[in-house]
Amino acid sequence: MYGVIGQSGAGKSSLIRCVNLLERPTSGTVTVAGQDLTALAGRGPRAGKELRAARSRIGMVFQHFNLLSSRTVQANVELPLEILGLSGKERSRKALELLDLVGLSDKAKVYPAQLSGGQKQRVGIARALAGEPKVLLSDEATSALDPETTRSILELLRDLNRQLGLTVLLITHEMDVVKTVCDSAALMERGRIVESGTVNELLATPGSQLAAALFPVSGDATGADRTVVDVTFHGDAATQPVISQLSRTYNIDISILGAAMDTVAGKQVGRMRIELPGRFEENVVPIGFLREQGLQVDIAGSAADAPAGIPAQAAAALVKEGAK
Repeated sequence: MYGVIGQSGAGKSSLIRCVNLLERPTSGTVTVAGQDLTALAGRGPRAGKELRAARSRIGMVFQHFNLLSSRTVQANVELPLEILGLSGKERSRKALELLDLVGLSDKAKVYPAQLSGGQKQRVGIARALAGEPKVLLSDEATSALDPETTRSILELLRDLNRQLGLTVLLITHEMDVVKTVCDSAALMERGRIVESGTVNELLATPGSQLAAALFPVSGDATGADRTVVDVTFHGDAATQPVISQLSRTYNIDISILGAAMDTVAGKQVGRMRIELPGRFEENVVPIGFLREQGLQVDIAGSAADAPAGIPAQAAAALVKEGAK
């Protein structure tokens, strides 16, 4: 489950359309399930046939469902099977199996107008699975749905990912989607991927924009003689009373300025902004203690939070030395 996130105009939809070659990149290659699709993009009937066959193994789910109102639910799911040339009996059998898989076996004979938004999206997912794809592309598939329906669709995608061994590429602008179901994520800005990796790797990366966006915290120092740090919790450290241990060990009062905690992939993760009494040079050892506990610790803001004249890299070196 791979999420691609970014603001409007960042290039997310263009990227996903390059995956199935609806948009042809001007350079580079597109490889899906070990097959170079750009090598199939030449002219002539043979190249076109091979590319269509490759595309049939890439399913796509759309934001606005794109169901045919004149067809029943079953007939909508059968549409790609018709294009693939399956017999009527085989189409019907497979469509009913897919509807059962997405929990809509009782809606086979109704029309899209009789369905809720979540049910329409389930039909769209069943239709996308008709060609037995290796990859499922989801372009803002939940952004038109209410929060509860969004959760049910995301759970369905996660179940399909596990049951069918399906790679799911999610394009979204919703951070909750990434936190709920994604194993890995990428952040796009101005047509480029500026960060990527597993969610846990990103949370452990100093200064990660994506980690900060997933778990935003805020709060300013209450005085010039205070040190503000952002602490990222992940893995076993997320369940340990580390902040209270720090307070007792060094007999210091700690203020919590902000916190954002959630469960990702069944594990509690999050970030916390805390304020320590004293300037940076007075807190080198306490900050080192936090890092020894397996936490990611960043000095909030810029090097201005460290003592004057000490750049960020030197400040980090001081903290490491303090931990020793």
